[in-house]
Amino acid sequence: MRVLAKDMVRAAGEKSGEELEVSGWVHRIRDMGGITFVVLRDRSGIMQLVFDSKPLDADGNELTLESVITAKGNASLNIKAPGGAELKVSSVRVLSRAEPDLPYQVNGNVSQFSLETILDNRMLSLRNPKIRAIFKIQATIIDAFSAYLRSRDFTEIKTSKLVGSGTEGGTELFEVEYFDRKVYLAQSPQLYKQALVAAGFERVFEVCPVYRAEKHDTPRHLNEYVSMDVEMGFIESEKDLIELEKALLSHIFEEVAKRNSAELEMWNAAVPSPEAVAKAPTIPYEETLKIVNEEAAKGKNPGSRIFDINPEAERLVCEWALREKGIDLVFVNEFPRRHRPFYTYPLNKGDGGAAATTMSFDALFRGLEITSGSRRQHDYKTLAETLPKFGLKAEDMAGYLSVFKYGCPPHGGFAIGCERLTQKILGLANVKEASLFPRDRKRVEP
Repeated sequence: MRVLAKDMVRAAGEKSGEELEVSGWVHRIRDMGGITFVVLRDRSGIMQLVFDSKPLDADGNELTLESVITAKGNASLNIKAPGGAELKVSSVRVLSRAEPDLPYQVNGNVSQFSLETILDNRMLSLRNPKIRAIFKIQATIIDAFSAYLRSRDFTEIKTSKLVGSGTEGGTELFEVEYFDRKVYLAQSPQLYKQALVAAGFERVFEVCPVYRAEKHDTPRHLNEYVSMDVEMGFIESEKDLIELEKALLSHIFEEVAKRNSAELEMWNAAVPSPEAVAKAPTIPYEETLKIVNEEAAKGKNPGSRIFDINPEAERLVCEWALREKGIDLVFVNEFPRRHRPFYTYPLNKGDGGAAATTMSFDALFRGLEITSGSRRQHDYKTLAETLPKFGLKAEDMAGYLSVFKYGCPPHGGFAIGCERLTQKILGLANVKEASLFPRDRKRVEP
């Protein structure tokens, strides 16, 4: 039976003297003259193999890095070996020989390679344990997100990514040839989430890819990313959603800390405690601008002004929250209507025009927006009257409006960017590092 690297210490103790079998990729080879050490890598970690002579395959060829092998031998404890145990090899079989001209050094230090090099050699760079650690943590994030919502009686949904029009009314859509017409890749599952709340599901969530045809090239944007979406009926305001997200993030952070301590250690990273998340402040938009301008006045350009919640403002308010509240997580709410989609529910403030305030919010974590959400407008007549104010026509949004024509409860939701959350947990410089196969303006391969 195959033994994994993570089980070698236990196997060395319980099966002393028995022949064990291990399989994996050749991670490193150290020829010490009369003895050779081979570090083998599998899905659980790395282990040390010991050969009394130079390791050769059945044809007499030397082992190459990244070759896939199966080895048999006796295990023993060795505190100097990776993981604390090693296998003295009696036989080895090469399952797949790797060519020696590796274009990417899998066992190298990730920080020594540029992002372009890592992504250009993605099929190999994903073999690096530190890079794979990113996606082990991401898997926990998605699993914890889903498990928590199921425990709160949310139904998981899977909705179409081919849509007839943009739910948010924007022009940043990817066109797709669909038989004799054009359709678009979905910007979000917004329409479907709301429709299912109206259909009586009340609480739904989806983890899905979404697409934005935005011509950006920044460390915080992707054209295809994983959105963790939530929609909930019978709410009073965006504050109900903020409380849900706080509980949700607390659960995610707890699970990452519990399941991924080794991966966090690789990146010298940590997650906030539930007690810290509970202290995360909710600050209205205008008050947030006041705080960030006061913080900016203490910096290198004291005379400069910040007029919007831009990346600099996100960084400043999170730094302020860490200093004042003990956590760099902030919920900014009550955004002006001009900054929010047409379906955002208004507060009883302003004149009803572009300057009005809305029941909306963003979650900012470690200097980056990871979430946008709001209570939605659920009244059919009000929605129809609102569309022209946003340059939209009722006939173009007929499918969306039909959701509300026959009764829909007050509701709202939010979406967490999975890659952005992963990025900020680990302190990655670029969100593309948190995408298995990132898509941007230039990259559509692998």
